Amino acid sequence: MTPIIIFTVVVTIISFFIDKSKTVKGVRKGLKQFVKILPTLLSVIMIISVILYFVSDEFMLERLGDSAGIEAYISAAMIGSISILPGFITYPLSGILVKSGVSFAVISVFITTLKMVGFLIIPIEAKYFGLRTAIIRNSLSLIGALLVGGIMALIYNYI
Repeated sequence: MTPIIIFTVVVTIISFFIDKSKTVKGVRKGLKQFVKILPTLLSVIMIISVILYFVSDEFMLERLGDSAGIEAYISAAMIGSISILPGFITYPLSGILVKSGVSFAVISVFITTLKMVGFLIIPIEAKYFGLRTAIIRNSLSLIGALLVGGIMALIYNYI
């Protein structure tokens, strides 16, 4: 994280010397966007914190850990398929899960289904693309997510 912060500060300083007004305008716009998403970000972090407080590491590892086997992939796929989380919540949550002992392969299934499969929004998708197309797209995305998890498992078992 520190290299990213240093890089950002250096690039901002360089930009400031190149065009002061554009840099100030960009920083202001960025701060406005940050303030706009801050309430959502804080509320989701609080909800995740409460959930992680009540859900023990043992339970998580039992459902999503290596000892769970194929059930871990299915659980991650189900959770990801019915969740609607933005990326700025998904990735920190995934980092917390990895630190808790969940494998990268299971996390990859979770993130892939979260971003590609949307069982809760099939009615909306069906309205615009048709029910058949919505079901085929979601099914193929789910299969793809499980394949991604399998490939990640192979990669991380050999590294």
